[in-house]
Amino acid sequence: MTSLIQTEEMRRSGLARLARMLRKPPHIVLLRVLTEVSTQTDRFRAPLRARGLDDAALLRATESSTLDGLWESVSRRLHAVVVRPIDQAMYERLCPGDGDRILAAAEAALSHRVDLLGSGRVDLGPRIDWHTDFKTGKTWPLRFMHDLDYLNLDCPSDVKVPWELSRMHWLIPAAQAYLLTGDERYAYAVRDVLEDWMAANPYAGSVNWACAMEVAMRIMSWTFFFHVFNRSQAWSEPSFQSRFLRSLFLHGEFTERYIERSHINGNHFTADAAGLVCAGLFFGKGSTPTRWAAEGWRFLCQELPRQVLADGVNFEASVPYHRLVLELFFIAARYREACGLPVPDEYKDRVVAMARFTMAYSRHDGTSPLLGDADDARALPLGGQPIGDHRYLIGLIGSHWNVPDLIQAFRGPRAEMVWALGPRAAASLNEPEEPESLPSTAFSQGGMFVMRNPRDHVFIDCGGVGMAGRGGHGHNDCLSFEATLDGVHVITDCGAYVYTASAEERHRFRSTASHNTPQIDGQELNRFVAWNQLWALHDDAAPELREWTPGSERDVFVGTHTGYMRLEQPVRPVRTIVLEHATHVLTVSDQIEGAGAHRISVPLHLAAGVDAEMVGGNRVRLIASSKTFLLDWSSPEDWAVVIEPARVSPSYGVMVPTVRLVWSRSGQCPATLTMRIAPQE
Repeated sequence: MTSLIQTEEMRRSGLARLARMLRKPPHIVLLRVLTEVSTQTDRFRAPLRARGLDDAALLRATESSTLDGLWESVSRRLHAVVVRPIDQAMYERLCPGDGDRILAAAEAALSHRVDLLGSGRVDLGPRIDWHTDFKTGKTWPLRFMHDLDYLNLDCPSDVKVPWELSRMHWLIPAAQAYLLTGDERYAYAVRDVLEDWMAANPYAGSVNWACAMEVAMRIMSWTFFFHVFNRSQAWSEPSFQSRFLRSLFLHGEFTERYIERSHINGNHFTADAAGLVCAGLFFGKGSTPTRWAAEGWRFLCQELPRQVLADGVNFEASVPYHRLVLELFFIAARYREACGLPVPDEYKDRVVAMARFTMAYSRHDGTSPLLGDADDARALPLGGQPIGDHRYLIGLIGSHWNVPDLIQAFRGPRAEMVWALGPRAAASLNEPEEPESLPSTAFSQGGMFVMRNPRDHVFIDCGGVGMAGRGGHGHNDCLSFEATLDGVHVITDCGAYVYTASAEERHRFRSTASHNTPQIDGQELNRFVAWNQLWALHDDAAPELREWTPGSERDVFVGTHTGYMRLEQPVRPVRTIVLEHATHVLTVSDQIEGAGAHRISVPLHLAAGVDAEMVGGNRVRLIASSKTFLLDWSSPEDWAVVIEPARVSPSYGVMVPTVRLVWSRSGQCPATLTMRIAPQE
């Protein structure tokens, strides 16, 4: 019965998608039709193209006379990051202990041991299976990429596992170990993995060609590997050089041919465009690489002001995707500058604004809020910091473009700066132990607000659903907040957990109930579209800022949204948040405006490691490892409260237990609940 229901829902959602497509601008509809025709043509064209791109064709396309000459000319071109040997003693001074981490990770890579997307350590064996989700055992056959159902929502599988494996970021420590030691073992190992991947993944003929973004992401990692290893003994064999360059050229062709353009573009299109820039600048000469570089850069210049609001907040309403998109826009610009090409000031200014948002949302301990989706995506991960530590972007962009406030604010590990900009640039940045003092800041266009002082950090979401009202990587989290008080992370959102591996969990973690925001009558503040529409939400909750008053003694935020105005008896939640700087006291007051009888639920999810116990009719003690807090609330006669198990996903595929408090009330509105969290001496 469930299968029949899902089949009917899929039929209806398919009709709905068709209706939505027909409502798009005519040029987008035409583009989709042409893309579909091109895709069906490629069913027969792709194998011929792969065979047709022999050495002679590659040399003509790159205006080169010999393969040796092409290899040499490409090796002389600079890359987006500084690629040169690094003295181990110098590296140890700049990044204490990180050299040992790199060498250990490199040995794991040589043994094909990985830990991806919450898998825990997995031994892939001597021959890697590139087409299998090793977490569930699901394998995608070797078939034309358009014929593969990589979502598989009817069974527990996650295509991100083979995709992440094929991005080869797990091999980057082997490249870094080579630059630290010069040991040829690393060059041979990376070459062998690339050889194996190319043999196992014929052009357009496996699941690892099913998404243009994955192809573009490989361009970034493969061009990095080339600049690390191009003069090694292991990479000197002409037959390997030919296969590598031809495969990389086909990656560029594929990305251009299947670029993920839509009426509203997101991080996929940005990644595709950045990949085109990297492929074009890598090969340098020839009409095709020149077109890739110019076209990709034109797309990025168009998309940056569309996808990133004037205050620097990415429009996808996700902190982790903000980090990814910032990396993509920055890497493409840095690659152009390395090749002597200009980057407009307005482009730099918008990227710097993104870094300033990163500076604001990064907490004192280097963690970041779990706002929106998170799939651990990085463009070119060169450091070993935890996945939630985004502070390297502050130093990277501040140092590269000499932005004083970013340079002054940077704290944290410097490994990313060493590998991207070089040891001298990294050495010029502040020592990690120096104190910081950043102001509370409003990012009004993006709807994000940060209250902070040296001991407190409160991050508030009063923004739209994301992706210009389409949902995308945004969650039902309007008016939700995270709070660090007196140096302790107390309140958290729940993260994202997984995507296609479980539609049920996907919807649960992006639901209203998984965020610290009022819920009315069990309804979502933005309605889900369908069970199989994992990245779509209705645009119901239009946010409204009523007050933002930062001050030396306290910060005040007041916001609301329209998510429940669609109910038969409409109501509107109005949330007031006040942070007292001197006492580290946080007060959260929810007023439900409107009339009629409603069920109201207000959850607070405690950060992992924080426990709770009732100590009275309207008091809960919050117990962390180093401090306790007292939480009390108004009108205990109206509000029932429970302490119950909850789950938080700090990164993709990872889930840890915690607890949450839930206040509930059934009755006539208006209604008010005021909570106060204060540290105890």
